[in-house]
Amino acid sequence: MNQIPFIVFLILMLPGCQNSQIKPKETTVIIADSSQPAALKRPDPHSYSRHDRVKIKHLDINLEVDFKDKVLAGFVTIDYEKIKPEASQLFLDTRDLKIKRITAVNDSNNPKLIWRYGQSHELLGKQLIIDLPDDGSAIKIQYQTMPKASGLQWLSPSQTNGKQPYLFSQSQAIHARSWIPLQDTPAVRVTYDATITVDRAVKPVLSADNNQQKGVDGVYKFSMPQAIPSYLIAIAVGDITHQKISEHVSIFAAPDVVEAAAYEFSETENMITATEKYYGSYRWGQYDLLILPPSFPFGGMENPKLSHITPTVIAGDRSLDSLIAHELAHSWSGNLVTNALWQDAWLNEGFTTYIESRIVDAVHGKERMVMEATLAYEALLNSMQELPLDQQKLINPTFSIDPDDYFSAVTYDKGRFFLDWLEQQVGREVFDQFLNMYFDQFAFQSITTAAFTQYLDDNLVKKYPEKISMKQVDVWLNEPGMPDFFTPPTTSQFDKIDQLVEAWLSNELQLTTAISRAWTTQEWLHFLRALPSQLTAEQLQLLDQTFSLTQRQNSEIAHDWLLISINNQYEVAYGRLITYLTEIGRVKLIKPLYEALMAQPALNNLAANIYQKARASYHPIATSQIDTIVGHNPDVSE
Repeated sequence: MNQIPFIVFLILMLPGCQNSQIKPKETTVIIADSSQPAALKRPDPHSYSRHDRVKIKHLDINLEVDFKDKVLAGFVTIDYEKIKPEASQLFLDTRDLKIKRITAVNDSNNPKLIWRYGQSHELLGKQLIIDLPDDGSAIKIQYQTMPKASGLQWLSPSQTNGKQPYLFSQSQAIHARSWIPLQDTPAVRVTYDATITVDRAVKPVLSADNNQQKGVDGVYKFSMPQAIPSYLIAIAVGDITHQKISEHVSIFAAPDVVEAAAYEFSETENMITATEKYYGSYRWGQYDLLILPPSFPFGGMENPKLSHITPTVIAGDRSLDSLIAHELAHSWSGNLVTNALWQDAWLNEGFTTYIESRIVDAVHGKERMVMEATLAYEALLNSMQELPLDQQKLINPTFSIDPDDYFSAVTYDKGRFFLDWLEQQVGREVFDQFLNMYFDQFAFQSITTAAFTQYLDDNLVKKYPEKISMKQVDVWLNEPGMPDFFTPPTTSQFDKIDQLVEAWLSNELQLTTAISRAWTTQEWLHFLRALPSQLTAEQLQLLDQTFSLTQRQNSEIAHDWLLISINNQYEVAYGRLITYLTEIGRVKLIKPLYEALMAQPALNNLAANIYQKARASYHPIATSQIDTIVGHNPDVSE
């Protein structure tokens, strides 16, 4: 997404913008936006909270789910602590919330508190300023969400292929503020309790302990005793059943999905065991998986105790369960040790992608891990060709008002390859010991890149100066592209496929199903990506007839084939394309297809017609991106 051109910003001592061997001062950011000309100094540029003065410690959430009006209504009670003794106000983040009443819980003399809105911005929402009670008692905020809340999606029964409506949240990065008034920054960690009231026909689940709970008169109670950042608070409500599949793992899903999901993700317990062997005990109790409706805009979301998972990874052969490895890995990197600022998102995602690869190696073998690494490296290089130089750096010095701009292949895969390189330099055993120490040192804390690099220098670089230098680390963090001293992953399996493609294109080989009989999903993806960008109608028809590509139900393989079909205007696949784009809402899979359709003027009307049909079932996170691609104006069209 484009940066907002009217933002004026000044970043002082942004982590990583100075010598990485010197511990920087506290990050301070000054932002002036069009709606508030007075500069506001605050510790997190994406949050209006002043958690350096007063910090939330615990939330007690009490909400009723209203599917008819598409709102959550109720209250949240906030316990807090003063960081600065002289502080007299609590600063919160809100967006599209209707605040009804704010009171002090224990102050019987003057329970109603004075509050007002402060600064506001289209993306950041409104700052809510509350005068603190004299006695320091908890604060109760009665409020209601709006139907357009960016962190919630409301689905009708027809959109879920079921008999009941469905609601789910997606709070990352700054969408929690659209359904709870709180300090919406990863720097603040809270525990929470929740009471959720629903119609008896549906069941709520939260990022908390869920198993075996049966609500009385539609009232369900939850507790999250571990402190988590706001973006990990999550809710889902619908026709949800569950099936326990191992000691730590249960599957939560619609009744018609639960069996397939239980089979697909049966290796999850083995993944937990492998990760504990490498990085210490799993500290969250249960690790459950909620399989969401296909409109979920992401592959997965690492909400603690209950990862939210797209159904598009149910392939029938467990070939896409590395996504489960990724969300599980967040239980150490991201959920346990969290980036304090979204500019440092690679601390969450790069570490997690590295641990994901280690889990895949342990559970599925080195060959599959290396194939996935090679695919990721090729995709990373392609992605960086389209990115400005600053966005190719793990520490992006260009500030963006939208934290979603900090999530890219660089955040995930360049971050992962940085850790791969560190492992290669000192050896796996030493690096595992380092990561164990790191997770213990910063457990249940939120940190910056500067804190990590200081820890890296003290605990690894200084011990192995002949193998790693901080100058090399600085290249990884602050230079575009990939370091020339990094050796990229390769696999002979892909070399064989490249030779096959070359032989077919030169008419030295005839395609048959026997060629691909033993191929994994990863080999299929490399095969499709190794084909030339332009193919003849005869070649497309031969590929389709031989391998039944248009009918493939594996979402990743289908995506790559549909992309080829769009780029070559292979009309035979258009029916499958329409079905694909109207049945799923995962941004990774649908956004490139819309971009490809719009890149060809002859297919622009097809894109617009598909989007008009599909848009209502997409999540707001998806539509906010695809509206721009397709040229859809919701204010005019709806």
